[in-house]
Amino acid sequence: MKKISKILSLLAILSFTSGLLAKEGVAKLEEVLLQRGMQVDAIDSTAIPGLYAVREGSRVFYFSVDGRFLIHGEMYDLISGEPENLTEKSLKSVRKELINTVPENEFIIFKAKNEQYRINIFTDIDCGYCRKLHSEMDDYLAAGITIKYLFFPRAGLASDAYKKAVSVWCADDQNKAITTAKMGTGILENKSCKNPVAAHMKLGEQLGVRGTPMMITETGTVFPGYMPAKQLAKALSLDK
Repeated sequence: MKKISKILSLLAILSFTSGLLAKEGVAKLEEVLLQRGMQVDAIDSTAIPGLYAVREGSRVFYFSVDGRFLIHGEMYDLISGEPENLTEKSLKSVRKELINTVPENEFIIFKAKNEQYRINIFTDIDCGYCRKLHSEMDDYLAAGITIKYLFFPRAGLASDAYKKAVSVWCADDQNKAITTAKMGTGILENKSCKNPVAAHMKLGEQLGVRGTPMMITETGTVFPGYMPAKQLAKALSLDK
């Protein structure tokens, strides 16, 4: 019993010492990166001693503690039969946190009556696949998928797509207006008001949106591009 007690005490000391060294490493690396003018959102230790994960927006880099060596890529844990993507795991958590900062009243929502899933979609009024997705809205709703739109006019703040997004947001009936804008089923009134379109775009940049549509689940998983309703429902059923 005494031997076991000594071993447990030693393990506790080693764990405590390892924790202190990791914290010291984070502080040291943060100081080095700040001196270089690099702005980072978070620094975490990894399972590899002396290697730290540095997050900037939706990107993760790996640095040695002295900041000399940089690895840009994905890290996998091969301990189990199925490799675990540690980089994606970290980013997924960040995406979940960021997407959940958007209030419910800052989405344009098409709600499924028999809702089973909810999906956040960055959309562009003038994007061809965004229009295709919207033309199949009834299929998504029938599959129990509630669609929550955010705007990401790829051409920027001065574009016609941005002005259309603002007009849609400011319309009396947003759901009807976005259908009009995307499908050409009527005349979209040119309106302006206080709106979250620029905030949506900034969030999209933080989340690494490069094209539209881009779907982000409530758990932070990304499905880039268009996906038919049945395929999306299956993917969402497997999303953990």
